[in-house]
Amino acid sequence: MKLLYFAWLRTRIGRAEEEVDPPTDVANVEDLLRWLQGRGAGYAEALARPDLVRVAVNQEFAARDTPVARDDEVALFPPVTGG
Repeated sequence: MKLLYFAWLRTRIGRAEEEVDPPTDVANVEDLLRWLQGRGAGYAEALARPDLVRVAVNQEFAARDTPVARDDEVALFPPVTGG
């Protein structure tokens, strides 16, 4: 699974992207966020307020119950505003 981090998530996690192999019990976006929180201090800090994190799976906005698979691209970013 390819993960992409944007804005302050990138800063707190310390990288723009990475390839991960989550455990088999990571079935959806919510599971993925929970698993990522346990990967270290930077992840825990970045994802301490998951309600402030938006997620896209394969370049489509995703709900917390959206399934994820090993070959997906998952982007995590803060809320955005238009103008």
